[in-house]
Amino acid sequence: MTSYNNFIGLDIGKFNFCAVVYGHKKTYEYTNDTSGIQQFLQDYQDYLINALCILETTGGYEMDVLLTLCEQGIAVHRANTRKVKNFIRSYGDRAKTDNLDAKALALYGFERSARLDLFKPQSKKMQDLYELVGRRNDLKQMLIAEKNRLAAPRSQTIQSSCHTMIETLSQEISLITASITTFIEEDPQLTAKKTELKTIPGIGNIIANELVVLLPELGHLNRKQIASLVGLAPRANDSGRLTGYRRTGHGRQLIKPALFLAAMAARKSKSELKIFYENLIKRGKKKMVALVALMRKIIVIANAKLRDLILIKKEI
Repeated sequence: MTSYNNFIGLDIGKFNFCAVVYGHKKTYEYTNDTSGIQQFLQDYQDYLINALCILETTGGYEMDVLLTLCEQGIAVHRANTRKVKNFIRSYGDRAKTDNLDAKALALYGFERSARLDLFKPQSKKMQDLYELVGRRNDLKQMLIAEKNRLAAPRSQTIQSSCHTMIETLSQEISLITASITTFIEEDPQLTAKKTELKTIPGIGNIIANELVVLLPELGHLNRKQIASLVGLAPRANDSGRLTGYRRTGHGRQLIKPALFLAAMAARKSKSELKIFYENLIKRGKKKMVALVALMRKIIVIANAKLRDLILIKKEI
């Protein structure tokens, strides 16, 4: 277990971020840009020696601070927002300010440091790929919204505008999809993973791209861990003699929509996955429950295939 000298909470905002050392009352605010980050490093240079910095995921606004700290060799944990909120509530404190959030993160690091994983930055190429996949999904949501607007009764002018937007968004999605494919094809390891994933019924080019980029843990975890990571592991809900209904929830963003599409395709394929789905329906399972089970089976199979691929490469 690593022993840290200091625990520094960082509450990141779009324009500024607050910093505080655990045990200190005074918080300091910096601009969330290069100059502000460098000023923070200078002001906290004595505290950053063998320190653990804790920050939350804030829609990407944390990335500059996060990557700069990693480049400096400083230990950083990017906390799950839901876990931090529950941690704060356990103290009965519902007040919220940037200063209080920074102090709560420092306290969270102090009390949980032995169980917190350190953030490990991916290569520049993988970061670019991640942003491209995210952008593609953003554009898909915009395209769906425009198609819904077009379906509603509108004037001719509005309909024409919707058609223009749909055409523009479709072209942009195609360009980004091509860029993602090119990035992956330039990397032999990513290409091998994608090829292996495409052997699974229901997984085509686009879903394989998203799994390769958004879920780099594939092949490195066991079946229970990978199902839990993507939010497809049934959670127990038992108390005394009561056996409650198991539910799935949370999980890595953007993965479940991709797996849902894969399951929808797999249940119509001529494969064992279709038989698996139909058997669940025959046993009285609801269609959505059966689909979730099929999604879980697909990701478990994907994990096993990439695990075997990794083992083969190690033997070579």
